[in-house]
Amino acid sequence: MVTAQALLASLRIPLMQAPMSIASTDRLALACAKAGVMGCFPTHNAQRADGLRPWIERLTAQLKTFEDEGGRPAPFAVNINVSRRKAPELLAEELAACRDHRVPVVTTNVGDPAQVVRQVHEWGGLVIHDATTVEQAERAAAAGVDGLMLVCAGAGGLGGTLTPFAFLPRVRRFFSGIVQLAGGVADGRGIAAARMLGADMVCMGTRFIATRESGVVEGHKAMLADADIGDLLWTDAICGVNANFLRPSIRANGLDPDALPPPQGGRTAIPREVKPWSMIWSGGQSVGGIDDIPAVADLVERLETEYRTALAKGAA
Repeated sequence: MVTAQALLASLRIPLMQAPMSIASTDRLALACAKAGVMGCFPTHNAQRADGLRPWIERLTAQLKTFEDEGGRPAPFAVNINVSRRKAPELLAEELAACRDHRVPVVTTNVGDPAQVVRQVHEWGGLVIHDATTVEQAERAAAAGVDGLMLVCAGAGGLGGTLTPFAFLPRVRRFFSGIVQLAGGVADGRGIAAARMLGADMVCMGTRFIATRESGVVEGHKAMLADADIGDLLWTDAICGVNANFLRPSIRANGLDPDALPPPQGGRTAIPREVKPWSMIWSGGQSVGGIDDIPAVADLVERLETEYRTALAKGAA
């Protein structure tokens, strides 16, 4: 059985790479786990490639080989969407693949995680659920999750609107499990600040999109390295719900970021051939601190140095 204490102790620094559409592949998760931080990918990325089960099998085998050769890998996590609109047979298939390999951590989002919690706990794993509001966090805690990922203002893609300085302390009033802080963190100082605020670890997304192992196209990585905070647009016009997108990628697809047609009847009014995420690219407010595209191993080494330096200064 995996415990919260064992999970945190297995990490080089308290960090998980976020499960992001397109960017979070088995290759990225493997690089993160080898570097000592938790990698995570959403099941739909695997399903659009060669399938979830092959991804889990490859990761498990590769990390076992790495460990046999003297490495100290961190665990990886699988992200499962638990929306009510998801086909029950697909959810059952995804859980079966995770169960067969005793995936140590399953992260969930959108819906009710109760069913996933019951099944993952049967094989001794942990469940961490996304929340952008206090109400969502309360419902997930009532469902028995082991952890909460608090997605705050500044997150890339589908983010929240709450500041971590208000959100995290409020959640800590009723939840004592693992708390991950997500939104706007791109360096080790931010990880240290999250820990001082009361988080157990950070979930970092945008910074990992701009790595060599990320699954996005090179143009997206380069745009993140060149972008600043002012290049972001928080809008519901691209995918129907509010998310952060890069203005230069909107313009590159022939659209004016300052004159996007509003959604109509719950559907976007942008041309159908212009696809969110793959053509109009996302990024979080942490783009202001990103100016390179390193290998994951080099990035994690940098993050650790920054994190430990910040902790030492804080203790001085």
